[in-house]
Amino acid sequence: MTAQTPAGGPLPPMTDGPHDPEHDPRASYALEPEYVAALTRRIVASSGRTAEVFSPLNGQPIAHVPQSTPADVAEAFARARRAQESWARTPLAERAAMLLRLHDLVLDRQEEILDLIVWESGKARKHAFDEPGHIALTARYYGRTAEQHLGTRRVPGIVPALTRVETHHVPKGVVGIISPWNYPFTMALCDGLPALLAGNAVVAKPDAQTMLSALFGAQLLEEAGLPADLWQVVAGPGPELGPALVDGADYVCFTGSTATGRIIAQQCAERLIGCSLELGGKNPILVLRDADIEKAAEGAVRGSFSNAGQLCVSMERMYVADQVYDRFVDRFVARTEAMSLGASLGWGVDMGSLISQQQLDAVTAHVDDAVAKGARVRTGGRARPDLGPYFYEPTILEGVTPEMTCFGHETFGPVIALYRFHEESEAVARANDGEYGLNAAIYSQDGNRARALARRIKCGTVNINEAFSATFGSIAAPMGGMRQSGMGRRQGAEGVLRFTETQSVGTQRLIRIAPMLGMSGELYAKVMTANLRLLKKLGRP
Repeated sequence: MTAQTPAGGPLPPMTDGPHDPEHDPRASYALEPEYVAALTRRIVASSGRTAEVFSPLNGQPIAHVPQSTPADVAEAFARARRAQESWARTPLAERAAMLLRLHDLVLDRQEEILDLIVWESGKARKHAFDEPGHIALTARYYGRTAEQHLGTRRVPGIVPALTRVETHHVPKGVVGIISPWNYPFTMALCDGLPALLAGNAVVAKPDAQTMLSALFGAQLLEEAGLPADLWQVVAGPGPELGPALVDGADYVCFTGSTATGRIIAQQCAERLIGCSLELGGKNPILVLRDADIEKAAEGAVRGSFSNAGQLCVSMERMYVADQVYDRFVDRFVARTEAMSLGASLGWGVDMGSLISQQQLDAVTAHVDDAVAKGARVRTGGRARPDLGPYFYEPTILEGVTPEMTCFGHETFGPVIALYRFHEESEAVARANDGEYGLNAAIYSQDGNRARALARRIKCGTVNINEAFSATFGSIAAPMGGMRQSGMGRRQGAEGVLRFTETQSVGTQRLIRIAPMLGMSGELYAKVMTANLRLLKKLGRP
């Protein structure tokens, strides 16, 4: 792997010019304090405490983030509820127009967005670009399909022409969103956009390590015309603020670990409110005997090592047909070893850093455990402190067995295990092993056969000749997990209707649906029976 420390030269600071470290404390910060303060003042926080955040690129401090209390969470919900009352009465077309303005703002301001994402997460800039791209797609899709999903609908009434029935989608109220650090801009916004379109307000708790990207998203919403107070942000540890957020919300969105997702689901169940949870995964790739080897190897690199493997839908296990195994592995290893690693805001890096020491320790432990128990490292397998504090090489393992931690547990890092298979039914069965079911990929030149296999895989999304973008980037397609990978769906119609209560309004004209004019109950039943038979013959639903 080609090391770049950083690629293309020194990291460009987001400052107006150099500062003297002997006289100006800003010299040690990656971002200008005034810039950071303009973002963090959006946080509802009264504790007087702050949490210092450092960049995984090089350990530079980025910000002191004000910390909220449970009382601040309650205050955020109170503000959001007041704002939501008038927002719910705002015409749907106006709400949709706000999303379309956001679409343009995100594309216009993408360089600033990318800088923030890279500073906070350490990911390669080309992987950071997925985030404003995904938000632009999401905003445009829901902005263009607002009436299709949320408009009032006429449905057949019980008595043709005399019973009028309409269905409405009523906003739930205030949606609580707990978003993760791995995609800090898109995960902070993508659930909230359809929630806003449906007439709700939002109280968001982004992850502590990547607050600024989420706060910049809130700023862009305001610039797009979102009313003040409709999008509230709180900051602090999940165990401290999470219960208060669930207690205040009318619906909860959570992206994170399965263990935390279970806790949130239990809390929501006690309150009889809904939730959508995107949780862990141990995602498989199947490379069939007729796969295009170059295409599969290129896709495997992106699927395994995008954002240093810190992607919920990234791949951690690969099943390769025996007929092509050796040729495929040679190309996969060669492509992996050709990747450039480095800490940079520029475009010349193929893979960036892990987010934290905790992630580095977890990845190192998984690989070391596997090697100690007999796994073979085809490439990678080492931390790279010469590049930055949390870098780890993209790693390909063979010979991983069930007693190894990485066999069934999510690594959430740049590590993938390879396995041979002989029969496709065996590959499907092994792909379905375990408790997760988030994403899968199949590489084959026979689309019909691959799609048939996809229906047998217990994952919420399956991509053919692509790792994850074919489904994740198609906003009309619902996205979410099966089994222990979660519940509910983002994107598509399900992604917006989850934030509404469906209300039916029926208007009856001329006759009542009950005996009348002295009719006995028995006669009424006979008349109704005759009408039911007639309506079936006429093809009525």
